[in-house]
Amino acid sequence: MALNAFTVDVEDWFHVCGVDDRLPTGRWNDLDSRVERTTAALLDDLGESGSGATFLIVGWVAERFPALIRDIASAGHEIGLHGHRHRRVFELSPDQLRHGLRDNLDAVRAAGVTSEIVAFRAPEWSMNQRTPWAPEVLVAEGLRVDASRAPVARVGSAAFPRRPYPLATAAGPLFEVPPLVTELAGHAVPLGWGWGLRKAEPRDVLRAIEASNRHGDPAVLTVHPWEIDPEPPYVRLPAPLAFSHYYRLAGFRARLRAVLAGASFGPLRDLPDVTSWLAC
Repeated sequence: MALNAFTVDVEDWFHVCGVDDRLPTGRWNDLDSRVERTTAALLDDLGESGSGATFLIVGWVAERFPALIRDIASAGHEIGLHGHRHRRVFELSPDQLRHGLRDNLDAVRAAGVTSEIVAFRAPEWSMNQRTPWAPEVLVAEGLRVDASRAPVARVGSAAFPRRPYPLATAAGPLFEVPPLVTELAGHAVPLGWGWGLRKAEPRDVLRAIEASNRHGDPAVLTVHPWEIDPEPPYVRLPAPLAFSHYYRLAGFRARLRAVLAGASFGPLRDLPDVTSWLAC
């Protein structure tokens, strides 16, 4: 079993939510994809540190790069879903989410993944208080673990629990595994993902992980392959989105390596609470 979980949202640099005017879906096939090389680099770093991970796959990536998905699975990592076309859940209807999950799963299966798939993460943490109907759809489609509800205000709610917990739905229960957060000036801020993880020095992340473990809780980190790209493409984005997307990318791969070397990480399925949940 693992003390902490490391997760990777496998998406390309142009899979940015809410900017269809700048990066429309119809252009994706014509853009310079970098997801193969950046994901391969993450696989190298995980292998070097002896860490396991859960890779949550965008269906478009699985369709276009099936060999990459097979490489992830053959390295022993858990495979989960991250939406077929990387659309925020609150932009979808229940039927659209349902069909998107099926398409996402079909794409991963077509790539050659045969292991049980139980985990999901919504793009941009979008399965939140705006989508109270969504957990039921996940359970009805056979998913048992979700990692979409961020306990911070902008994309989720600071009232969400910070440790793993069950969610009741009409279709049955779903187990929620939130990402690592910390406090700054009395406010919950991301430490396990995004700009918060990129901003923090490795020693500070490791201290927060140790503190979480002392309380008997796992720390869940998540990254995107494009975050370790040494020369990421730049697109003019709205200011808040540009900050969250581009802030302190320089040197992030080295800082992330130091975090991987300093703590124990595995896939979501190997967290004790999740393992117990799946055994029920």
